[in-house]
Amino acid sequence: MSQLPDLESLRLLVLVGDAGSLSSAAAQLGLAQPSASKRLSLLERKLGLVLVDRTRRGSQLTDAGRAVAGWAQRVQQEMEGLLTGAEALRTKRDAELRVAASMTVAECLVPGWIGELRRARPELYIGLQVTNSEHVPELLRSGAADLGFVESPLAPTGLTACQVACDRLLVVVAPGHPWTRRRRPLGIAELAAAPLVLRERGSGTRETLDQALRQAGVGEPLPLLELGSATAVRNAVIAGTGPAVISELAVRADLADGRLLPVEVEGMELRRALRAVWATGRTLVGPAAELLAVTRRRGKKG
Repeated sequence: MSQLPDLESLRLLVLVGDAGSLSSAAAQLGLAQPSASKRLSLLERKLGLVLVDRTRRGSQLTDAGRAVAGWAQRVQQEMEGLLTGAEALRTKRDAELRVAASMTVAECLVPGWIGELRRARPELYIGLQVTNSEHVPELLRSGAADLGFVESPLAPTGLTACQVACDRLLVVVAPGHPWTRRRRPLGIAELAAAPLVLRERGSGTRETLDQALRQAGVGEPLPLLELGSATAVRNAVIAGTGPAVISELAVRADLADGRLLPVEVEGMELRRALRAVWATGRTLVGPAAELLAVTRRRGKKG
C-alpha cells in the first residue's frame, strides 16, 4: 500500500457496520453521503478489498469489512490512549498531579486510568514521568512525584503500597520459531540457557525474571538483546530476533492475532502484582486519591 488508511475513513467503516446504513454513518460524522461514499471507495482501493455491500436496502459490511472494522476499532482505542498519554507528558511541568510509572504500567494501563479521571475532571492537568520500577521510588522520596506505579516483585521499602492490578510474564516467540513445534513444555534450565530479548536491569520485568531463575537455581538469563521498553521487546520478537519474557498486558493483542505465540515453561509461573506507591506518612488527597480510586475500581473489574 502506498498510503495508510486515514482514521476518519476507518471510523466511518465502523459506524457503517454499527448502523447498517451509509447515510446514518455519514450523518454521525457530519458528512454528506456522496462524500462518505467516496471515502469508503478510496479506503477499499487502498486496502485492495471490498468492504461494503451497497444495496437499495442499505449498506452491509462484507466478511472482509467486518474483519477490518474490528481492527479499526482497536486502532481507534490505541489512538485515544496515545493522545491521552501524550497530553499527560506535555503538561508534566505545570501539572496538578505528578505521576511516575514504570514502563509496562505506563504503556498498558496508565492511559486508561488517566483518561477515566480526566473525563470526570476535564480541568485537571496530569504530568506523567515514565521510567523503570527502580527509579520510581527515588522520584517519590524526592518530592518530584505524588503517586507512583511499579511492577517489581516486592514493594519498595520506605513507601506505602497497594496492589491495583495483576499481571503475568510469558515466554513468547514469533511464528516459525523452533519452540512452537515442541510437544513438551520448555524446561527452566533450557530457558535460562537460551539467548533472550530482555528488558534492561532495573525494570520490574527483568527483576521478576531474574528472581524466578535464581529461586529455581539456574542462574541469570542470557541476554541476546537488552531493550528499554516492553514495546521495543515486543517488536524485536515479532521481527524474529529471538524469544523473550514479557508482560502479558503488552502482547495480549499480538497473541490473539497470532503475531506472537506463547511457550509454556514447566514449573514456572511468573505472576506479579502491579502496585501504586506513595510516600509513607502522607495521606493521599485530591487528584492523587482520585486516581488511586480509579485504579482500584478498574482492578476490581479485571
